[in-house]
Amino acid sequence: MATTLLQRFTNIRRDEVRPTLAAGLFFFFVLTALMVVRPAREALGMQRGIEAIRWLFMATVAATLLVNPVFGWLVSRFRRLVFLNATYLFFAFGLIAFYLLLVLAPESAGQTSGQVFYVWFSVFNLFATMLFWALMADRFSLEQSKRLFGAFAVGGTLGAIFGPWLASQLARPLGTPALLLVAAGFLVLALAVAAWFARLQPEDAKRPSASTHPEDAKRPPAFAAQEGQTPARESLIGGSAWEGLQAVVRSPYLLAICGYVLILAVMVTFLYFTRLQMVAALGTDVDMRTAMFARIDMITQVVTLLLQAVITGHIMKRLGVPVALALLPATAVLGFIGLAIVGSIAALVAFEAAFRAVQRGIMRPARETLFTVVPRADRYKSKAVIDTFIYRAGDLAGAQTEGLLKQLGLGLVALSSVAVPLAAAWLALGVWLGYAQRRRALGAEQRH
Repeated sequence: MATTLLQRFTNIRRDEVRPTLAAGLFFFFVLTALMVVRPAREALGMQRGIEAIRWLFMATVAATLLVNPVFGWLVSRFRRLVFLNATYLFFAFGLIAFYLLLVLAPESAGQTSGQVFYVWFSVFNLFATMLFWALMADRFSLEQSKRLFGAFAVGGTLGAIFGPWLASQLARPLGTPALLLVAAGFLVLALAVAAWFARLQPEDAKRPSASTHPEDAKRPPAFAAQEGQTPARESLIGGSAWEGLQAVVRSPYLLAICGYVLILAVMVTFLYFTRLQMVAALGTDVDMRTAMFARIDMITQVVTLLLQAVITGHIMKRLGVPVALALLPATAVLGFIGLAIVGSIAALVAFEAAFRAVQRGIMRPARETLFTVVPRADRYKSKAVIDTFIYRAGDLAGAQTEGLLKQLGLGLVALSSVAVPLAAAWLALGVWLGYAQRRRALGAEQRH
C-alpha cells in the first residue's frame, strides 16, 4: 500500500527509493553549503554599491571562462568521482582560505577582497550545482530523469531553506567568518553522500533507454560491481580540455540549450535588479527590506517544494518536456506584462514567487533531462560551459541592458518591452528543445 502511494504521488519505484534519497541528501548538503555563505557574498560584494555589482558580473564571466579549460582537463584525465571530489575539495579549501583571511588579517578584508570573494563564490555556486546535475544525468536514464529529477530537487530546496536558517542561528555566537568553515564542512558531507550514491546507483544500473548514446557504447562499462559493492573500474572520458566548448559550437542541440540558458540568465537578472530597485524605493528601513525579501523567499520555497515533490514528475511524464520547458517563459511573459501595467510591489512579489517556483520546481529538472540524450563527455564538459560561462554571460548581458535602460531614464514599461519579446522567443526555443530531445531519444531507441 505504501509503495503504491509512493509511486502514485511521486513516481518513485521501490528499487529507486534509496538512490533517490541519496541524491536528495547529496543536493541538500550542496545547497546548504552555498546558502550558508551567500549572505556573506552579498554583504561583501555590495560594499561599493549596487552599480559595482554590474561590473562584478563581467569579472565573473572572465573567471568562468578561465576555469572551464581547467575543469575540462580534469574531466579528460580523471574518473568521474575523482574530478568531482577534486572540484568540491578545491572550493572547500577556498572557503578555508577566505576564513583565515577574515580571522588572521581582518584589516586586509576590505572592498577589494570582498569583490574577489563575490566573484569566487559566483563561480563556486554554478560549478557546485552543475556537477550534481551532471552526475544525475550520467546515472539515470531519460525515462527515470522525467520521473525523479523533481524529487532530487526537493533536497536542494530544503538545503536552500536550511542554509539561511543555520546562518542566522550561528552568525551571532560564532561570527560571520565561521560560516565559511561550516560551508566547507557541508561540502565534505556532500562528498561522502556522493560516494554512497555511486554505490547505490552505479553506471551499469542505468536502465537501457534512449539516454544511452552511441558514442558511450564504444566505451568500456564503467562499473562491474553490483549495488553495495565498491566500483571495480570506471572508464575515463578522455578528450581535450576545450572539447566542451568545441562540442557546443558544433552541435545545434547544444547551441539551443545555450540560447535557452542565456535568455534564462537575462530574465533572472532583469528580475533581480527590478526587485532591488522597487524594494529600495519603499524606504531605507533595513528591517522593512529584510521582511519583504523574507516574505518573497518564504512564498517561493513553499510553492517550490510542492511543485518539486508532487507535480514536476507528473508534468514531465504526462505533458512532456516541451511543456515543462515552456512554462517558465510563459510565466515571464505574463509577469513582465503585469509589472508594466500595475508596477506595484505586490505585483513584484507575486511575479518573483511564481517565477522562482516554476524555475526551481519545474524548469530546472526538465532542463537537466536534456543532457540524458548526449554523449557522456558532453554531460560534463559541455554542460560546464553552458551552466557556468554561458549563464554568467547572460547575467552580464541582463545587467548591462537593465543598467542602460536606467541611465536613459526608462522604467518598467521599457524593460518589459525588451523582456516580453525575448521571453516569447525563449518559449519557442524551449518547445523546440523538448521535441529535439524526443527525436534524439527515438533515434537512439531505433539504433538499439
